Amino acid sequence: MPQLPEAPAGIPEAPRDAPLEEILRAQTPLVVRELVAHWPAVRAATRSPVAAAAYLRRFAHDALPAIATIAPPEARGRVFYDDAMRGFNFRHERVPMSVALNTLVKYLDHADPPTIYLAATTLDTFLPGLRADNPLDLGERDPLASIWIGNRTRVPTHQDLPDNLACVVAGRRRFTLFPPEQLRNLYVGPLDFTPAGQPVSLVDPLAPDLARFPRFAEAQRHALAAELAPGDAILIPSMWWHHIEGLEPFNALVNYWWRRSPEWMDSPVNALLHALLAIRDLPPAERAIWQDAFGHYVFEPEADPAAHIPPHARGVLGPPGPERAAALRARLARALSRAASDDEPPA
Repeated sequence: MPQLPEAPAGIPEAPRDAPLEEILRAQTPLVVRELVAHWPAVRAATRSPVAAAAYLRRFAHDALPAIATIAPPEARGRVFYDDAMRGFNFRHERVPMSVALNTLVKYLDHADPPTIYLAATTLDTFLPGLRADNPLDLGERDPLASIWIGNRTRVPTHQDLPDNLACVVAGRRRFTLFPPEQLRNLYVGPLDFTPAGQPVSLVDPLAPDLARFPRFAEAQRHALAAELAPGDAILIPSMWWHHIEGLEPFNALVNYWWRRSPEWMDSPVNALLHALLAIRDLPPAERAIWQDAFGHYVFEPEADPAAHIPPHARGVLGPPGPERAAALRARLARALSRAASDDEPPA
């Protein structure tokens, strides 16, 4: 049976004097110590978890209930599938932010609390004013800012399309990251039936079953890990796999998501799903032909594949931009609409 390495290597740390803009352009993960240590939210958290909850409660927009993920104590904080993978080991409840914060405080000294987790909660919607009171200049980026609040929770290994700057506000968190190319060794679950929107690894990195998931030992050899305290931050570049553990009875994190590609570009996930529909199950010889076509037009163009076509006639092979994107979407919408009509049984 494969053997796991003793421990993952550490995530590199950005130099203390590195400009934030330089850090945000990095292609590999970086820990940024004390990036937001000056935030009032962090200063409150360093006093106590009760003070942190009280500070956050000042901004709570309780007229709009937030979505809390609730799991029984036996889940041990892991937000995941049920044993049969027909459902999940948690439920969702809509609760005012203040109620969620008060409940977390109530369970601070409880030896075996239920899992309580407010995940990816839009900062400006549910805690208006908090972002202005705890600013961070990300230059020309216009990120989506979210807050994650809970007790000792564990988010399964997953990846996100946007770049992610995650800032620890309260508690401590441990991040374990895997490079994007470890996809085959992480045993990813269903693409369309997921605990929180993104496909997740079925391997529990804290207790990996190598008899069932032997290739995970190779993924672990490429893993990077770091523990972050209040005020610390981590840059997780696009598509890096990450497993996140909340290590304290009260944890809060603010993260910023942004893409480096233009807004008019679609999600590559949509192209993957369409390829599953149209290409994956072709006969091998035909699939190889389309693999070559994708290489020519998408992945490996040695030169402009439309250079021999007059510019006015290049159509969807023309220069990238909003106009070409709109033309492609319209063409795909018509094709998918026709395919859906063909699939409908006769009346």
